[in-house]
Amino acid sequence: MRSFSKLAASAVIALAVPAAVQAQDKDIVETATAAGSFKTLTRLLGESGLAETLKGPGPFTVFAPTDEAFAKLPSGALDALAKDKSRLKSVLLYHVVAGKVSAADALKLAGKGAKTVEGSEAKISVMGQTPMINNAHVTRTDIAAKNGVIHAIDAVMLPPAR
Repeated sequence: MRSFSKLAASAVIALAVPAAVQAQDKDIVETATAAGSFKTLTRLLGESGLAETLKGPGPFTVFAPTDEAFAKLPSGALDALAKDKSRLKSVLLYHVVAGKVSAADALKLAGKGAKTVEGSEAKISVMGQTPMINNAHVTRTDIAAKNGVIHAIDAVMLPPAR
């Protein structure tokens, strides 16, 4: 257990240093837009009607797929998802956790799950020195917003079938 804690601490330090936490005056959506690597996500949030929610008081934690993550989806999958508003909302809400969960807090959940706003749990783990949520690698942590925090991920997560 002790070596896992050292490993988790190394992962947090490695990822948190480039993404220094600063006080922000922008909400989650504005922060994601300003980052420039979440254009697809912010467009889908607008199309689904969830952008207004994530502009609210929160706090929220968003495990945000980058544009490259959306580009990895099979051909036509993104268009199909965008047309099915109910499924789109479900997928997007699976990337959101209520409350502000920093990288250090998330790693305390390693081996366990984090309950998403969609209602299902997403598994938090560490592979090597890389924090993960389900099968997505967390590529940047603790992008601060006035109403929460964003963690960039390299894959789009799909909620489990019910």
